[in-house]
Amino acid sequence: MPASRRTGEARRRGDELLSIGAVLAFLRDDFPEVTISKIRFLEAEGLVEPQRTPSGYRKFSAADVERLAYVLRMQRDHYLPLRVIREHLDAIERGEQPPALPGAESRPGPLEEADRELAAAATAVGGVRLGRAELIAAAEAQERELVEWEAYGLVQPGPDGGYDGEALQIARLVAELGRFGLEPRHLRAMKAAAEREVALVEQVVAPLRRHRNPQTRAHAEATARELATLSVRLHAAMVQAGLRARS
Repeated sequence: MPASRRTGEARRRGDELLSIGAVLAFLRDDFPEVTISKIRFLEAEGLVEPQRTPSGYRKFSAADVERLAYVLRMQRDHYLPLRVIREHLDAIERGEQPPALPGAESRPGPLEEADRELAAAATAVGGVRLGRAELIAAAEAQERELVEWEAYGLVQPGPDGGYDGEALQIARLVAELGRFGLEPRHLRAMKAAAEREVALVEQVVAPLRRHRNPQTRAHAEATARELATLSVRLHAAMVQAGLRARS
């Protein structure tokens, strides 16, 4: 049964409020990737504001369920970030027409996304130094999330306690993955794979870095960057091929 029909059924029940488990059951058929953690995250981000019982349990109205379905649909079908989805919801609440949605043909594929992220990371690295609060704000995250990212080794401060552009880029990507229900513990495999790729690149460039000729050492850094780019693009292509094989 489509989510719109189920939420309509919930609305016809009058003032009945739903537990978070019931909301999950309403949404699961259309959004199998949704989890209780994802619903709680969307609440923490202010996308939905369920009522609370005196004992602290969440209770969702039919309107709350509709908002959640809208958020999940915009993420899945249009790849919109939460900030933009929030603007859409605010416009709808004001009785205004939300901004036009991007068409399917305008969505970047995995390889294009990989190239875009690499370019953004290269641009962000130069001269960026953020404090803890600045990183949290730039990644649209919360302190507890950064603590968890650091606990899993996904994001690490520098010796001075600050964060560079690469840390910011990683934090933003981890935050985006979190909006799809992927938690830091799920990303350990990605970190382990990245560390193995780093070891492979090091095997190639380590002899060049030890060379006495400054030009050769400079070539080592350029080679490392090129290998990193090819590695990321290969990973994106393999993921794309794997998903296509399962569709």
